[in-house]
Formats: sequence, structure tokens, C-alpha cells
Amino acid sequence: MNFRNTLLASALLFGSLSQPMLVETAWANKMVPAVAVGAQYDTTHVYVAPDDIDRFATAFLATFGGRSTGQVVATVTPTPSSTSSQLLQTPAGTVSLFGFRTPVPYPFGNERTGYLVKDMDEAVAAARATGAELVVAPFPDPIGKDAVIRWPGGVVTQLYWHTKTPTYAPLETVPENRVYVSPDGIDSFLKSFLAFSKGKVVSDEPKASAMEIGRPSETYRRVRIESDFGRLTALVTDGHLPYPYGRETTGYEVKNLSDTLDKARSAGVSVLVNPITNEDRQSAMVEFPGGYVAEIHGPAAAVGIQ
Repeated sequence: MNFRNTLLASALLFGSLSQPMLVETAWANKMVPAVAVGAQYDTTHVYVAPDDIDRFATAFLATFGGRSTGQVVATVTPTPSSTSSQLLQTPAGTVSLFGFRTPVPYPFGNERTGYLVKDMDEAVAAARATGAELVVAPFPDPIGKDAVIRWPGGVVTQLYWHTKTPTYAPLETVPENRVYVSPDGIDSFLKSFLAFSKGKVVSDEPKASAMEIGRPSETYRRVRIESDFGRLTALVTDGHLPYPYGRETTGYEVKNLSDTLDKARSAGVSVLVNPITNEDRQSAMVEFPGGYVAEIHGPAAAVGIQ
């Protein structure tokens, strides 16, 4: 029996149990296969209006460097639709850029990240067995297959598989997938995601400075995870977030934040929150043409902070 069938059998056997119990069972028995390919294949999904595509791509590449693949127009959803699609590949992370010419079919646009997996059937079975729900069943796209899953806590992710496995150079700095989760959902999210990704908790700070989320006189819980899918930071909040916190999906690490922000401003990027320093990093919040909000951070030492 292969991994997919084993996981499906387990899901059926334990279907009446609570998700945390199922996750613990799968984790304890080491039933979940390793399905990640590598951090350089994980992409942030960015949706902008067709008229903003070129402005966004130009500004993003001017800020981080790198290049764009050729733009194609295709159907990338299981129901009829049309969008331009291209990859922006930078040393700090990759963006899948979409400019829909038709209304965007539900639930697309809610997913924050696309994870390349080794085998779609195994990945979907692993996600379901570890507590995630399958929101969009696997469907073919022009170069492979896709599916959409939702983790406990509400985080939505797209899984994708290519007929011909791509080969990308490793990233210079690995971006962090920034997910905002409620105190009610964080424990089940962590159990599920860690079991699926085979990741590890790098830090779990129960009283991190909430200046990182626009509330400087308070504290909050911050969990940082690393896996073969890359980095993920879970920000556990009560939802009382000043704009633009919670709107960003990715935090990009750069060697020198000040220099990067200068490049960004010159390219037409708006700095929404000026740099703040906390612990060993300095970070800022920006908005690219087309409305995409991102966090950018670098080491405090790189900007002369002692």
C-alpha cells in the first residue's frame, strides 16, 4: 500500500476523531511523507488588475532584483476564466503574478502561497490526514496540477505539481510566509502544519513586542517555523490590527533594509510603516503598485543599529 492509500485509510479510520487527535496519531506514527521540493519553488500569489501588471512587476524587480518569465494568458482555475500569468524570480523570493481578464472564480485569490509538491495525490492525502481540508480538489492546469487546502485556523494554501519538474537556483534569503491566526486556532494550526511540512519550531515567543503589528505598548505571541517549504511566521492576535497589519502575506529578508527601501521608493513603492527595530531585525511595511502589501526586514546591524 502506498503512502496515499495509507493516509486515506487512516483518515477514514479516524474520521470520527477530532482533528488534534488525528494530527497526533499521524505524527506519532510518522505516516506523513515528505512532499516539499524546496523553498525556492514556493511562490507568493499576487493578484492585481491587468492595467497594473507591468507597473507592479517593474517595481518588484527594481526593489529586489531578479527577472520575470514571459507572460502568458491562460486558464489556471478549474472553471472557465482567463488571466495573465508570470513568475517574478528574485533572490529574496518568488511571486506568481496574476492579472485576471475575467472575474476571479471563488475561492481563488484567498490563497496566499503556492507550494510545489513532489506528488499531488500524496500531498493532498497528507494534508487531509494532518487536519487540513480540501477546498478545491486537484485539477489540471497548462503545466501540471493544482489543489487548494485550508489549514485549521483558516490559512489557505495552494498546492501545485509540474509535469516537468522545474529547476530553480536556491534563494539568497528565504522569505517568511506571514499568517495571522487567532488564539483559538493557533494550536490546531501548528499541529497540522508541522505534521504536514515536517517542520520545526525555531522560536515560540509568548510575549513578543507588539510594535511589530502596530501596537507598541503591548505584547503578543509569535511563532517562527522552518521546513523544506521555507519559513513561516504565525502571528497570534485578537484581530485588533491597525492598517496595514494583517494585509501582508510575505516578509522579505534583505541584506540592507535602508538600501532596499531607497530602491523601492525610486520605483514607485509606498512606505506605509517606516522602519522599526525589534530584537535583531529592522522591518518596514510597503505597498507596491497594484495594492500588494509586503513586510521587508533586514538585520539591525546592517543599518548601523548597535
